Amino acid sequence: MTDPLHQELLALARDAAHKAGALLRDGRPADLAVAATKSSPIDVVTEMDIAAEKLITDLISEQRPDDGFLGEEGASVEGTSGVRWVIDPLDGTVNYLYGLPTWSVSIAAELHGETVAGVVAVPMRGETFHAVLGGGAWATGAWEGERRLACRPTAPLEQALVSTGFNYVTEVRTHQADVAQKLIPLLRDIRRGGSAAVDLCDVASGRLDGYYERGLNPWDLAAGNLIAREAGALTGGRPGERPARDLAIAATPGVFEPLQRLLDDFGAWHD
Repeated sequence: MTDPLHQELLALARDAAHKAGALLRDGRPADLAVAATKSSPIDVVTEMDIAAEKLITDLISEQRPDDGFLGEEGASVEGTSGVRWVIDPLDGTVNYLYGLPTWSVSIAAELHGETVAGVVAVPMRGETFHAVLGGGAWATGAWEGERRLACRPTAPLEQALVSTGFNYVTEVRTHQADVAQKLIPLLRDIRRGGSAAVDLCDVASGRLDGYYERGLNPWDLAAGNLIAREAGALTGGRPGERPARDLAIAATPGVFEPLQRLLDDFGAWHD
């Protein structure tokens, strides 16, 4: 059985993610992408991002006033309860700006530094992924009820479908493209989704064999990493390390080690 506190935190995260997702979905102006290169739509996206984070932190604080927060949009509270919420109110900002469906709300709860509950809501796909430590990973969607998640059966690396992401800094993107170019002949193919949290959940649900990215922040990773691990995937960074800003990897057990080794050989973590 899972810890009752973990379940309480999960329920609160699910409620907050659902409400923030609805705010972002229903509050997005229909013509947001018309002037996508101008400042005005960017400002609107930033406002929506901040509003979603405020909704989440306000809702959680009402029920758990002693908890801490770490959020992409600036929420930073130490707290005194031992619980810290790690929040990405809008993961996949560019997708949201352009009206692409792959964006998400990611909320994780840490207890004394360990992630114990995580939720990733993907409103435009009508899906929500969630997990508690030791309780498996689950999802709701177009199907009936909750579905337990399991990563794909292990395939040889050359048959693996792997996703990645690219940084906004030109020099970093160029290096990431070089790494991807070296990887492509060794894999089935590479995808680029645009939301780290969704990619991690797609590994968990068997839609991808692996995922890697450099430059992620704690709020990009926290919930999706737990969900992937609870679905049977392996996660890490450079060999022997946890997922970090240098490098984050999630993959089926058979794909993880050879993918990690190649990424290390190719210097995927280099400046």
